[in-house]
Amino acid sequence: MHRTKTDAALADAERSHADDPERAELLARARRFKASWIELAEGLTAVKRSGGWKNWGYDSFEAYAKGELRIRQETADKLTGSYTFLKRRAPGVLERDALRDPIPSYQAVDFLRRAEASEGAPKGTVEEIRRRVLDDAAPAATVVRAFGSVVFPIDEEQRQAREVAGLKNVAKRLRDLLSETRSVPRKLAGEVEGALDRLLEALGSADEAA
Repeated sequence: MHRTKTDAALADAERSHADDPERAELLARARRFKASWIELAEGLTAVKRSGGWKNWGYDSFEAYAKGELRIRQETADKLTGSYTFLKRRAPGVLERDALRDPIPSYQAVDFLRRAEASEGAPKGTVEEIRRRVLDDAAPAATVVRAFGSVVFPIDEEQRQAREVAGLKNVAKRLRDLLSETRSVPRKLAGEVEGALDRLLEALGSADEAA
């Protein structure tokens, strides 16, 4: 794997102070902080490409990531996709020292990657997203909130489906909590549970109508 000068210097210092566990551990933590998510993404990309996971007894790269590293497929895909994108489209970001320069999150890079791949996304908007993500290292939530509906517009039917799904999740969770809690009088909890059942029934009808 590629190592920056800063990483090499920290590694040398960590070895030279091996007799002082506290000092060596702080150097090790500084190295991990510097590497950020990029070090893991680089390794995942390499093993995904080489198929090394086959030699470790796994049926797929996704099974390896989930079974051994406890990383969900969606996260593994975002990590490898974001790393590959930076290597091709913004290699300078991979050379940054996170102790001095901002490193964009893999979630934000993934959003930029998808925005650049979107045929209908306005060119000016994509350029602004690129600046916000790569230069400012803006949080993914901030970028998505500001530009998501512009580069990935959804129609009314999709919007309604998302709202219904969100309401269902909240209603089910609240109903489950009320059935377990002793913090709310049983009579009141029963009344609210009944209302939630009616709400879920109505949302089910809305699903069918859509």
